[in-house]
Amino acid sequence: MIGTSTDDIHVAFWPWGLLLIVAGLYVVGVAALLAAGRREDARALAGFIPDCAVLVGRLARDQRISRPRRAVLWLVLAYLVFPLDLVPDFLPVAGQLDDAVLLGVALRILVHGGDVDLVRAAWPGPEASLTLVLRAAGLESNGTA
Repeated sequence: MIGTSTDDIHVAFWPWGLLLIVAGLYVVGVAALLAAGRREDARALAGFIPDCAVLVGRLARDQRISRPRRAVLWLVLAYLVFPLDLVPDFLPVAGQLDDAVLLGVALRILVHGGDVDLVRAAWPGPEASLTLVLRAAGLESNGTA
């Protein structure tokens, strides 16, 4: 080795170090829910974003929905699967909140306060997460549709 030392190597903390720390905290949060015996809550937290992407994908391909409304869903799907968000998805609560709000607006446009059964049939995740999505869309309040 000619004139190299570890002092010459510089790895930037931002954004990769911060990303690893936050991802680690997210994993610890899911693990803590599992350790506390709250398996359903852990599953809901870990799978919320993928469940939302599957829901929007299924609805966007549903021929019973008009083309303009499906176009809105395709835009939302692109936002959900794109790794860069307004609030990163790996932040335990805030990361899912922007996705839930955007999904809620899209679902409100989609069903115009009407047919919640389309959304229920397309939802792949747990009932607790579906309730959150429906409430964000204004399609359900206090457990009733």
